[in-house]
Amino acid sequence: MRILAIDSSTDTLSVACGDGANFAVREERVGPAHAERVLPRVREVLAECGFALGALDAIAFGAGPGAFTGVRIACGIAQGLGLGSGVPLVPVGTLEALAQEAWRAHGATVVLACLDARMREVYAASYVRDDGAWRQVHAPDVCAPDGVVTDAGAFGAGDGLAVYPAIAVRLGLARHDATLRPTARAVGELAVPLVRSGAAVAARDAEPLYVRHRVALTALERAAGARM
Repeated sequence: MRILAIDSSTDTLSVACGDGANFAVREERVGPAHAERVLPRVREVLAECGFALGALDAIAFGAGPGAFTGVRIACGIAQGLGLGSGVPLVPVGTLEALAQEAWRAHGATVVLACLDARMREVYAASYVRDDGAWRQVHAPDVCAPDGVVTDAGAFGAGDGLAVYPAIAVRLGLARHDATLRPTARAVGELAVPLVRSGAAVAARDAEPLYVRHRVALTALERAAGARM
């Protein structure tokens, strides 16, 4: 299988291309410059794998939740590539991709995925790994730090635990890694069974996953130092 994957849900741009098991990867912390940097990285990984765009089986992208602009960029770039090539798309949840990274880095099979959502909130979801696949226990949501829930024995992953360390204390997380983030490689790995099951969609039908629909701050919130 030939997969191209893109994730720009955080301030790190991640692009990967491979056969589902082995990937060429490009990652760089780009801040707000995802749109300017993503296509050159796409060309690089395609060239490294020797894949033509039109020969891909699917283009996967980190669908969210995550940074609003970054998630839209990943979706928009994937749609543009898919419309131009006729390759179908696979939206992959970024919190599940974060759980995948926790499994890869630490062997975690019960994971609380938690990303900073700004505005004094976090994006959070919980997953359990069964028979090589992730089962969603708590669906992706946005909430205040004291609203995060998970199962006993969960491994905590993501920068939400760095911004709000009280989450790990309150939930009694014995192990956690706040440096983990969603990656294109994880997105690509999770896309493979979706493609095989027929879950890929036409480019025009792909959509981001939004769990927060408010994307602007009031003047009072900005004055108080809140961030999106």
